[in-house]
Amino acid sequence: MKYRVNRRTGDRISEIGMGTAYIVEADENEAVRTVRRAYEGGVNYFDLAAGDGTAFSIFGEALSDVRDQVMYQIHFGADYSKVTYGWTLELDAVKRSVDRQLRDLKTDYINYGFIHCMDTSSDWAGYQKNGILQYLLDMKNQGVVRHMGASSHTPSVIREILDADLIDMLMFSVNPAYDYRHGEYAYGGVDERAEVYRRCEKQGVGISVMKPFSGGQLLDGKTSPFGKALTQYQCIRYALDKPGVLTVLPGAKSVEEVEFLLKYEEQPESALDYSVIGNFAPPEASGKCVYCNHCEPCPAGIDIGAVNKFYDLAKIGDDMAREHYRALEKNAADCIGCGHCNSRCPFSVVQTDRMREIKEYFEDGAV
Repeated sequence: MKYRVNRRTGDRISEIGMGTAYIVEADENEAVRTVRRAYEGGVNYFDLAAGDGTAFSIFGEALSDVRDQVMYQIHFGADYSKVTYGWTLELDAVKRSVDRQLRDLKTDYINYGFIHCMDTSSDWAGYQKNGILQYLLDMKNQGVVRHMGASSHTPSVIREILDADLIDMLMFSVNPAYDYRHGEYAYGGVDERAEVYRRCEKQGVGISVMKPFSGGQLLDGKTSPFGKALTQYQCIRYALDKPGVLTVLPGAKSVEEVEFLLKYEEQPESALDYSVIGNFAPPEASGKCVYCNHCEPCPAGIDIGAVNKFYDLAKIGDDMAREHYRALEKNAADCIGCGHCNSRCPFSVVQTDRMREIKEYFEDGAV
């Protein structure tokens, strides 16, 4: 398992995390074994926006003895008063739900307390007005909640939450279908969604990825907007390539499914190649680097994806990106203009032009 560090909290988080939407579909013994196997395989980050309230006792049974070695993101606004998942902006219901989750999880603290499912500006306004945000802040001040997060599908609302500078983690739906305007939660345009990734990277806010397979849409050639099924591994790689992303949270309901997810780290680059989606990129996405490095190998030894990523981040004021660019062994100044990358880019980026542009940006005093 590989790990990425949340710059705001210092937490070392597994690239492959685990969602809980499907865990209750297994019988209890299998569910407990499934969660435990994920932990044994190196997974240390679990999202607890469960599909059913019975999931919490499963986690309590599976992980209470290693509680300090795992991280839970718990959602203040997810309601399990009727057992199955519900959503609420009623303060007392939120308090009851959180109390029940802590009890069933056999824990007295929350690693990441989440502002839950803010998909409209009115949701965010109601969350503040109804006292739920203050309750979450009070729990943080008491040490019950260690860090704060927020979940949303909507870039415009995410901007409002980031402006408040309250959160250390964002749960966002990251997959090529949504990024290219296909699917139920494909909110925001290509540039608007890219801005979310870059701003989180700039502010050090980690992204935990929900819906990496677009609710299964991408895994079936009949429903995939690209006319071809992608694999789970391709979708995971796509999400992990985005700035700010720390962990991807696919669901699982059996040990076998967890074993499959854990094999992600063993896959050759050919199995992670998602360049097929470049053939279906909308006009506004064409010619924009997505940092996938499908254009490599570069004859000059340049990490083309990293050079592009640090450039895009530096342009929005990310000082750390400037430092990362300076630390590269090879950068845009080393481009020999051979055009090898241009011919291989699945997103029609003229990287030779980009390298000249990037070289000038970092050499003309912009840094």
